[in-house]
Amino acid sequence: YQDVKRILTENGILLNVNTFEWLAERKNYPNNVKPGRYLIKANWGNNELINLLRSGQQDPVKLKFNNLRTKQQLAGSISKQLELDSLSLIRIIESNEEMGKYGLNSETAVLLFLPNTYEFYWNTSAEEFVERMSREYKNFWDDSRKEKAEKMGLNPVKVAILASIVQMETNKKDEMPRIAGVYLNRLKINQPLQADPSVVFAVGDFTIKRVLNKHLEYDSPYNTYKYAGLPPGPITIPEPTTIDKVLDFEQHNYFYFCA
Repeated sequence: YQDVKRILTENGILLNVNTFEWLAERKNYPNNVKPGRYLIKANWGNNELINLLRSGQQDPVKLKFNNLRTKQQLAGSISKQLELDSLSLIRIIESNEEMGKYGLNSETAVLLFLPNTYEFYWNTSAEEFVERMSREYKNFWDDSRKEKAEKMGLNPVKVAILASIVQMETNKKDEMPRIAGVYLNRLKINQPLQADPSVVFAVGDFTIKRVLNKHLEYDSPYNTYKYAGLPPGPITIPEPTTIDKVLDFEQHNYFYFCA
């Protein structure tokens, strides 16, 4: 209750704290504080204001996230937009037991969070956030997309990991199906993917603009120059549109491409 009064006063919403306190106590608001994000109208008096705050009828937050590469970046972005603590979200994401409920693990956990704009209540907990995103994930991976993945000889997780590499190779949507086809051709013959963006992720220095020989020697399962096949997890959180471009990959006989 003291926090509410402070926020309202600092933002110039309460012109007379004494009259607000008098009415709030009679409406028993000090014992009915409900955290949230509320839309307050300019012409309201104390009665309308207290009724809204006491009701818990929040105005949803437009939550948006994209261009994120790591669990830490994801958790940080979400915690800046919602009340939930970033550490509580990280704990869930890094738990193989928790992520196993959705067919994922700590390495692939970020794939559950499809970049987009969503409506959430500000006081959504980390658990509620993950559960909601799991429903969005399930709706995205419908029977049609699963069928396409199966025809590629992959599952949804592997398709999304491949999409993360394709997304870091190009930002041109029309190139993505062709690049996906190159990587799929390499996978078929067990040729190393040799994707430079995977090396950058392995090293962990996202400021690298040019991959050098010393970077290629870095020992990590994410270094696709050293290890054949897909890395154990995504190197960025792929956009739904990128995943669809990979699912609709171009069939050709190319094994190489250059910028």
